[in-house]
Amino acid sequence: MFENLIDRLESSFKLLKGEGRITEVNVAETLKDIRKALLDADVSYKIAKTFCDDVKQKALGQNVLKAVRPGQMLTKIVHDELTALMGSEATDINIKGAPGVVLVAGLQGSGKTTFCGKLALNSKTKRGLKTLLVAGDVYRPAAIDQLKVLGEQVDVEVYTEEGVKNPVSIAKNAVSKAKKEGFSLVIIDTAGRLAIDEEMMKEIEAVKKAVNPTETLFVVDSMTGQDAVETARTFNERLNFDGVVLTKLDGDTRGGAALSIRAVVNKPIKFVSSGEKMEALDVFHPNRIADRILGMGDVVSLVEKAQEQYDEEEARRLQKKLAKDQFTLEDFYSQIQQIKKMGNIKDLAAMIPGVGKALKDVDMDNSSFKSIEAIIQSMTKEEKNNPAVLNGNRRKRIAMGSGTSIAEVNRLVKQFEDMRKVMKNMAGGGAKNAMRNMASIRKR
Repeated sequence: MFENLIDRLESSFKLLKGEGRITEVNVAETLKDIRKALLDADVSYKIAKTFCDDVKQKALGQNVLKAVRPGQMLTKIVHDELTALMGSEATDINIKGAPGVVLVAGLQGSGKTTFCGKLALNSKTKRGLKTLLVAGDVYRPAAIDQLKVLGEQVDVEVYTEEGVKNPVSIAKNAVSKAKKEGFSLVIIDTAGRLAIDEEMMKEIEAVKKAVNPTETLFVVDSMTGQDAVETARTFNERLNFDGVVLTKLDGDTRGGAALSIRAVVNKPIKFVSSGEKMEALDVFHPNRIADRILGMGDVVSLVEKAQEQYDEEEARRLQKKLAKDQFTLEDFYSQIQQIKKMGNIKDLAAMIPGVGKALKDVDMDNSSFKSIEAIIQSMTKEEKNNPAVLNGNRRKRIAMGSGTSIAEVNRLVKQFEDMRKVMKNMAGGGAKNAMRNMASIRKR
């Protein structure tokens, strides 16, 4: 995400390379380029101009230290202003109540129903809340069925009233059920439209008035850029929502919605959603997004994703096996599955400073693991546990069974043996220290 903006801003800062100090002339030239970059990212002219004026004012007021280059100083100022533009700090949702009620609104096709499923999983696994999903979209074909499928995926109950076309009564009845049966959180999916219309607005207003939610969230497709911002403005004027959810952020190479929406509606972005996996929901951290936009990576988010999948018991078991040189291809396969659960491999790699730029033109995603997985799955248990038995005939059989070549099988076995040697050396203490370091990063 933000690929175009990242490239343009990097190019802008190069204009200050070699300059000995910040002056009105070189700052003006750099900011002119930054303003163009923001406009190309689908940020409105007014917001782009105000942003650049603020940066200029702060830059010209700085006493640049000899140890700090002008480009570095301007990067720091732009980072701080980007963070402020997007809201400065992460903002949690209000789910306090008996039960807490989250009303979810947005246009059709924004990813609203999928977000409801993701929020239900997030609330259940990370907050320990007994959650009820409510199918309040009574117009879109298969909307109720979609929510039922999502509910099954995340193991959360879905409240429906088949044949009923009154979303207000459905919402009220769902909240009553939640109170009686001890649910901690109710998430109400509502009907969207292909465009904003008066009927839609009156209906969502009626639902909000009837259930008095503790939190109203507006879901918007970030790829629609300025259209998303204007839609948010209209919804906010009628609903006075509490926060914004940006979906499809993984496909947004420009970033205009993420940069503009807070300034326009003065409401925080609370979540960002990317991909179809139910786990692909993240709290919006303005400072971390600013890091990514300026090519600094996002190590803290990477560590948090790793820790979500980190199983201490499994880690202890693997460490013992590594120390005894008993790490197998079956263990390796298991670790690949853990990595895939964290998200898209290219997006994860881009969180490491400097790596995102290096991988910009590399075609890499989780499908890159398919041949490795196929090879391991084509092995017998004995072969997975003891690759030394893999003679020529066995390797030929595995290649045929996995749809790969003998050369690919040989390469995987060689890479696995090399990796096992390195991991065995780490097992004496290196792995523990690495995990301690990761934990310390999160606490900073």
